[in-house]
Amino acid sequence: MTLDLARRTGPGRTASSPGGLRGLLSARPGLVSRMRLDLLLLAGCTAFGALAAVSLKYAIIALGATLLSGWVLAKPQVSAYLLILLTPLIVGVDTGGATATLRPNEALIVLFAVLIAVRWLAGLRTGERRWPRLGKVDYSLIALGLTSSVLPLLMMVARQRPITYDDLLYCTVIWKLLAEYIIVRSVITTRQQAMRCLWLSMISGAIVCAVGILQSLNLLGVPALLAKYYAPLGVESAVSDGRGSSLLALPAATADLAILNLGIAIAMMVRTTRHRKWLAGFAIVYVLGVVAAAEFSTVIGLVVALCVIIALTGYKRLLAYAIPVAIVGGILLWPVIQLRLTGFQSASGLPVSWETRLTNLRTYFWPQLFSDYNWILGVRPSARVPVPTQQYGFVWIESGYTWLLWGGGIPLLGSYIAFVVLAIRKGCAMARRHRHGPSGIAGIAIAAALAAQALAMLFDPHLTYRGSGDALFLILALARTLPARARARRTEIARPAGQARQQQLPAAGTAAPDRQEVPA
Repeated sequence: MTLDLARRTGPGRTASSPGGLRGLLSARPGLVSRMRLDLLLLAGCTAFGALAAVSLKYAIIALGATLLSGWVLAKPQVSAYLLILLTPLIVGVDTGGATATLRPNEALIVLFAVLIAVRWLAGLRTGERRWPRLGKVDYSLIALGLTSSVLPLLMMVARQRPITYDDLLYCTVIWKLLAEYIIVRSVITTRQQAMRCLWLSMISGAIVCAVGILQSLNLLGVPALLAKYYAPLGVESAVSDGRGSSLLALPAATADLAILNLGIAIAMMVRTTRHRKWLAGFAIVYVLGVVAAAEFSTVIGLVVALCVIIALTGYKRLLAYAIPVAIVGGILLWPVIQLRLTGFQSASGLPVSWETRLTNLRTYFWPQLFSDYNWILGVRPSARVPVPTQQYGFVWIESGYTWLLWGGGIPLLGSYIAFVVLAIRKGCAMARRHRHGPSGIAGIAIAAALAAQALAMLFDPHLTYRGSGDALFLILALARTLPARARARRTEIARPAGQARQQQLPAAGTAAPDRQEVPA
């Protein structure tokens, strides 16, 4: 070790002298960094060992979170990949019934948001980051967040209404979706990365739809497996009613997710020539997933989405392909269709679920909403009323536009309409401007999904459905102009390559610089 230090300090200087130590550190700037890293790793190993002695479960979780954090800090685009792939697969996990406040996908959102914020602040401090430019869609999203949280709470304070914990939870829903949008928008910077995101979304959506199809047909023990891990609010009977709630624990959300990914698959199949068989297979699975969900509103939404896709792509053959797919899907899923058609045999001619929906609206929501001018600024953020006699212990607002008026009144309703209009216009613009790129594909999918959602909101609050609402905002972040490759980072002290090269050349007056070294 002494000989090694002597070689590093050079002849005539020793490490014990101030100049020698200063020279050592200045000559080897990486030495201090390596020492800090070694100390940090040693402290981390000690901490994990101590935690394992107390609880092996928490030690494994902490180790996994640490490794994941390092991966995201090194490659931030991984956070978008994981959110898009994992969110539909884990968002419906039963985490303890109505008292649970943080789902696994929400834990990932919090972790990734903190890591990306730290990375962004570090880059801002060194001058490598700039404030993002906001567009009309971004402003409409901010308006959605404010009118669904801040404005209703101020109204409740002004009217002296008690603010419950449930109200505070509902205030965070839009902001959670906005956080996912910001994460993907901030870390996905190239077309290649965006294309990977689209493929991951289709893979995840295909898994969800396949599980929903098997669940609706009661095959391979899927309902029993879902009842164990994905029962909504712990009610196991809800996953064996013949509807494909799948891994989202909600049939309508499964259908919404399928419609969104159907737009991606068809747009990609029309605009590219690769993997067409895979894309056609994905599209068929998504259509069957919508039928397996057994929701009339989403079947109508599927038709609307297909019309939008045909209008944006000009792919009129899709109508011819839809007929045999519909016939095969009707044969395969006839038990599900037959079960839903029996609902029209009631005395009123309406399905029992529709009668229950209208009864709940007329009993628990509409009287209060349309009295005392509550429809102007809303009643409260919480969109459910506790009713112990009901199966889940609550009655939810089963009308999307009623939910908007209930939660934020005219401002929230106007914000949603503005968001839908601006996002559809942006999706159409991306489809025309980037015909063969991931931005155009995402734009087509967003335009189709939002057109279907605007109609389906007559029945249910589809905007915030778990899994499908998350996927909508995640894909929306991809509908923007992206470069083919990542741009080189520039700092204030960086110099052009040509200038650096010229300084290394001999000081000869006849030496001409290489053209490739001259910056453009």
